[in-house]
Amino acid sequence: MPARTRPVRVADGEFDLHLWFPERGHGPGLLLIPEIFGVSDYIRAVAADLASLGYVVAVPDLFWRLERNWASGHDDEGVARSLELGSRYDVEAGADDCAAAFETLSSLPEVMGGAGILGFCLGGSLAYVLAARAEPAVLLSFYGTAVPEKLGLLDEIHCPVQFHFGGQDTYIPRDKVAAVEEAVAGRPGVEIHVQEAAGHAFHNFRAPRFHHPEAGRTAWRLAMDFLARRLPAS
Repeated sequence: MPARTRPVRVADGEFDLHLWFPERGHGPGLLLIPEIFGVSDYIRAVAADLASLGYVVAVPDLFWRLERNWASGHDDEGVARSLELGSRYDVEAGADDCAAAFETLSSLPEVMGGAGILGFCLGGSLAYVLAARAEPAVLLSFYGTAVPEKLGLLDEIHCPVQFHFGGQDTYIPRDKVAAVEEAVAGRPGVEIHVQEAAGHAFHNFRAPRFHHPEAGRTAWRLAMDFLARRLPAS
């Protein structure tokens, strides 16, 4: 469970920002932007893991305009319901929400040493878009479908970046991943890692339908090494 939930006000209302804190009480910040499954058991587990490494972690309630604090299971019913919600999600408003969440996280007195952005799936897309608008310390984007569609945003991102994709992702065909590889080649501070045997959402260890254990472990090890180098918590 999060240690605290803080309301974030935006033009048309307010939403919850769920917060996890490291044992020492302070550290660098990470805005963790979830998948279409919302503030699920998977995202909560990832947040707790990151907090245990020394980060102050904030997870926004993305779907508050449709269903507050949406948290789906990962069975067929949960996937279908999440896809339905996702089809009605206002991405532009969501990007504004994430910007407000990042500003709130960055202003917390417990956040020291900078704040970065990490997102999965829908969150991977929103994290990428947000990094072009804000000034995060780092960006980690896992299988964000918007990345190959908005390659021009790369010129507007000025922090270290690490992208993760699956080579067998039916939502992001391999040729689109190749376009990202080509676009980032030679860019200082930008990494891309492709788990060729994995599909979409391969890191989600609570979703047997998507999880690829070997790819998930490999990508997470790379991600944690990236954070240790670019936004160290100790």
